[in-house]
Amino acid sequence: MKGFWAALFFVFMAEMGDKTQLMTLAFSAKYKAITVLIGVCIATLLINLISVALGESFGKVFPAYWVNLIAGIAFIGFGIWTLKGDQAKEEEKPHFGKHGPLMTVIIAFFLAELGDKTMLTAVAVATRYHDFLAVWMGATVGLVASNALAILAGKAVGNRLSARSIQIAVAVVYVVSGGLAIADTLLHHP
Repeated sequence: MKGFWAALFFVFMAEMGDKTQLMTLAFSAKYKAITVLIGVCIATLLINLISVALGESFGKVFPAYWVNLIAGIAFIGFGIWTLKGDQAKEEEKPHFGKHGPLMTVIIAFFLAELGDKTMLTAVAVATRYHDFLAVWMGATVGLVASNALAILAGKAVGNRLSARSIQIAVAVVYVVSGGLAIADTLLHHP
């Protein structure tokens, strides 16, 4: 169960202010919220299936000490990446294709998540917890929840939340978590 909660928390945090969250807002302005949410759910199930499978594979090939140490370093890296920002470039912004709303959301969201910080976060959590189903479901719930929140917040709050303050808070969580993971690994597995 730890894998579920860790994946949910870290993937949720990684997605805050991410380009795919902005893409979700753009899609929700054009399409029905339920269509966007279903598309995000389907794409998220697929991308997290790939992420967790990769993480599980890494976790089986490499010793736990190194996996935990690398995961801690990765989390610190994600914190720095978050501080740097992850703004969508003009060519990455969603265009509304001819495949229909649902397929457009699924394809665009899936492609935007490939190699993204949230995908790498799910990989890192999977290498540490070795519980495929729990991590897959936790990562999926975290990613869907953060995008559902983006739809709601975009309509309710508008521009009252500073994207930079969200980035800083998320970065701090990542760096502290990474530091704690490294310290735990070094102290308990000499």
